[in-house]
Amino acid sequence: MRSSPFFIAFTLLLIALLPSVQPHAPINAHFKSHSPFSSALETLQKQLGYTFKKIDLLRRAMTHASFSEENNKALAVLGGTLIETAVSFKLLSKDIDVSASELNKMISRVSNVDTSCAVDGTRLNLHKVLRVAPKTNASAPSVVCGVFRAIFGAIAIDTASSDDAGSVFWSLHGDLVGNALAM
Repeated sequence: MRSSPFFIAFTLLLIALLPSVQPHAPINAHFKSHSPFSSALETLQKQLGYTFKKIDLLRRAMTHASFSEENNKALAVLGGTLIETAVSFKLLSKDIDVSASELNKMISRVSNVDTSCAVDGTRLNLHKVLRVAPKTNASAPSVVCGVFRAIFGAIAIDTASSDDAGSVFWSLHGDLVGNALAM
């Protein structure tokens, strides 16, 4: 089978130009998704005072294990540890002589599922954004607390800094440690 001179010239021209052609961004990369979930994530970032570089981390933080195998469980573990570290650091920075008992009480107060943690999460309306299976109660304190903790794990991963996650936590939670020390 013989190729026409036109076809050969066209192929050579295409091969010559191919390295200079820049790959195009996906068609949908230039506009934001306007799904209710995406809109809720945008609003949540404004409430947090933090914009994710990797929005998929926030999506995962806002996904309960009942909804998907890709969920917030591991991020919640990290976030819970970060909150405890932030409380410990702040309390010890203000009073290095604080007793271990008092430190543990403060950590417990801040990370308690039924009080502080769930209250902070409910104040952010996380139960309205969280993706859960239909039979899962998104308003249950343990569920709200889990997603609240997962957000700080996601921030730490996004910034590669536990300090950044702690700063966002304190901006949302307030100065509980300072108030407790004043008592």
